[in-house]
Amino acid sequence: MPTRRHVIGATAAVACGAALTGCAAGEPGPAIVPPGVKGKVIAQTADIPVGGGLVIDKWKILITQPAAGVFKAFTASCPHRGCAVGRVANGIIRCPCHGSEFAADSGKWLKGPAGAPLAEFALKVDGSGIVMV
Repeated sequence: MPTRRHVIGATAAVACGAALTGCAAGEPGPAIVPPGVKGKVIAQTADIPVGGGLVIDKWKILITQPAAGVFKAFTASCPHRGCAVGRVANGIIRCPCHGSEFAADSGKWLKGPAGAPLAEFALKVDGSGIVMV
């Protein structure tokens, strides 16, 4: 008969294995919109330069404009260690902590230790406002 310690240890091992398998596949986790932001205007289109982006610190969301009139929303937390991504320039999102880079049009991991893309959120443009859906 297994002891409580054996059951807890086995459960933890399975959970860790599943988590590492997900990371190894390079797939983002589910994009869960932060509470209180769904349906709200979180930025203005004029605030996001073409090829650049804007981090909304309050909700840890990054909005990019990879091409004129095209807006994307991603988590602003790097999948490597959770650092807030920083500068967005020339279509590249950079994490200042360990040098990971991501594509501003897809959140795809390009280089550095992250090993996984940024999770993408759904958004819509309503007039000049960017709304999370």
